[in-house]
Amino acid sequence: MAIKVFTLCLIHTDTHVLLGRKNRGFGEGKWNGLGGKVEQGEGIEEAARREVLEEAGIQVPVVERVGMIHFEFTGNPEIMEVHIFRAKEFEGDLSESEEMEPKWFTFDEIPFEYMWQDDKYWVPLLLKGAKFKGKFNFDAEHNLLGGGVEEVSELEG
Repeated sequence: MAIKVFTLCLIHTDTHVLLGRKNRGFGEGKWNGLGGKVEQGEGIEEAARREVLEEAGIQVPVVERVGMIHFEFTGNPEIMEVHIFRAKEFEGDLSESEEMEPKWFTFDEIPFEYMWQDDKYWVPLLLKGAKFKGKFNFDAEHNLLGGGVEEVSELEG
């Protein structure tokens, strides 16, 4: 199977996390972190910063890679390899883009019922500062079929 590389960045404080509601395309209507495809010749950290700027109008001077998850969808020959970052500081004014509507949520108000079904397994790990890796399988209608995530001491690659 071919691998397509993506990034996802969650910006958070000690009590709030920034999510974006997808306005179009893959995952439309779902709340998620900010991110997308890594362009040819671009590093994953560079891609994470670019996507945050494009989708929410803010810059993240420091990002920390905390997770990597592989996603497989029934009928799709590509594996999505998603490198997950967190940031605790940002610069600029938050703004909606054509792709994302950003909004802050307190940790106990995270709208998991309107997010990808796997998020409830790894977002709490990110928010507590853990590193993790995992794999999830979805059907063609984006329903979770199985998979999981585990804490790790270090991320390879």
